[in-house]
Amino acid sequence: MKRAPLLVLAGTAAGFIGVLSFHTRPATLTLPAAGPSPSPSRTPAATAGNRGVAGPGAVRSATGAAEQFGYGVLDVKVTVSGTRITDVSVPTLEVAEFTSQQICDQAIGLLRSEVLTAQSARIDAVSGATYTSEAYAASLQAALDALHAK
Repeated sequence: MKRAPLLVLAGTAAGFIGVLSFHTRPATLTLPAAGPSPSPSRTPAATAGNRGVAGPGAVRSATGAAEQFGYGVLDVKVTVSGTRITDVSVPTLEVAEFTSQQICDQAIGLLRSEVLTAQSARIDAVSGATYTSEAYAASLQAALDALHAK
């Protein structure tokens, strides 16, 4: 019976060491662009720039559909050079409360990084921001579809 406290202490110590050794990537903050925000809709609102220009280095951009998620509305603008995604931004981000804004600001930076690394809309969701991640990926895919990209 004297081993039980020893096992509890050993388990607690192992758990504490596990938590201390956990590493995460630092969050980068990407703020949404200021400007007039379009009214949200579920139809693809893709606006392609330089769409008629063809070639390996053609720079094109499109904005995906405004996607509603649990705490607001967002849309994603993607810029493609040739077949490579060179930039991703969120021109429209409307949320109901300050806490949601903070979560979205952190998640959007991580999602942008994921897209630029993966070079597609097939990205991992950000833990704690599942609805935001799903809306981001859906709007991104709509923009890529409008550009006939990945």
